[in-house]
Amino acid sequence: MDSRDFKKKRENQNNRDNQNNQDNSEDRDNQIIYGKNAVIEALLSHSEIDTVYILRNAGGMGKIIALAKEAGAVIKEVGEEKLTALLGAGVKHGGTAAVMAAVSYAEVEDILKVSEEKGLPPFIIAADGIQDPHNLGAIIRTAEAAGADGVIITKRRSASLTSTAFKTSAGAASWIKVARVNSLAQTLEDLKKKNIWIYGAEADGTPFYQAKLEGGCCLVIGSEGYGLSRLVREKCDQVLSIDMYGHVNSLNASVSAGILIYEAVRYRRGK
Repeated sequence: MDSRDFKKKRENQNNRDNQNNQDNSEDRDNQIIYGKNAVIEALLSHSEIDTVYILRNAGGMGKIIALAKEAGAVIKEVGEEKLTALLGAGVKHGGTAAVMAAVSYAEVEDILKVSEEKGLPPFIIAADGIQDPHNLGAIIRTAEAAGADGVIITKRRSASLTSTAFKTSAGAASWIKVARVNSLAQTLEDLKKKNIWIYGAEADGTPFYQAKLEGGCCLVIGSEGYGLSRLVREKCDQVLSIDMYGHVNSLNASVSAGILIYEAVRYRRGK
């Protein structure tokens, strides 16, 4: 292994460690319920459950798993250390815990209805694996301020709309619709069929100021460390980049989103 490979491996490990710390910190800030009966009752009452944690190899979880799937909650099989990080040492959790969502998720069709009601071409922001809840919250805040119709996030490998993201959005998450989908690539394909152009953000793309962000558009912002996923990039009609003139070679994901969002606004407002 040469020095570059070692450096890359170390960076990837640091990213994973940082993400685990962010996950634990975020979850502690959210409303958490635990115990089989409590989690079952929350799911039966149709409370907005974001994530259900199941202790690995725990028995008697079939009903909880079925209800969580029906509710569209993310299900994570975890070890004892994760539940301890969530709840604290010595808590009798019965093998399960659930994290409540800060606000209710919408459907993609709900976002499209917003465009229809405005009488304007759709203007949508999608997050492809944004894992830092602060970045997600900042993107939601900018999207709402810019008059976007909605934000799309993924269920897996993504931050979700829990209290940390909500607080970072400065309440914007209460005013803009946020949809959570199983497959962003498939969702983008569906949007393309509705004459919505898909623009992804990547370092090797066309400079954003050369693009014409007219008509219906969906701006896709990739994850902090890895950018757009392969399948999502393949769905993009055009990949856009932001020129770097200093010593650093990238911007924070939410900053990149802000630049591209307001470039789209410039076109939508007639430049």
